Amino acid sequence: MIVCVCNNISDREIRQAADLGISSIAELRQELGVGTMCGKCVSYAREVLHEHIESKTTVTELRRVGQLA
Repeated sequence: MIVCVCNNISDREIRQAADLGISSIAELRQELGVGTMCGKCVSYAREVLHEHIESKTTVTELRRVGQLA
């Protein structure tokens, strides 16, 4: 789905940018041009970005529960 009509930026492109380390609207604006024309897309672009970042889980520690040493 197109998020930024002015610059033809899709939700997929925003998610890909997040996977490459983009984590703020300011960075999306700089790298993709999101919100640089009319600005109507900014709130939805922020929602797509944050939902994608939050959906990624990082396992930092595994611990086995109930196992005898």
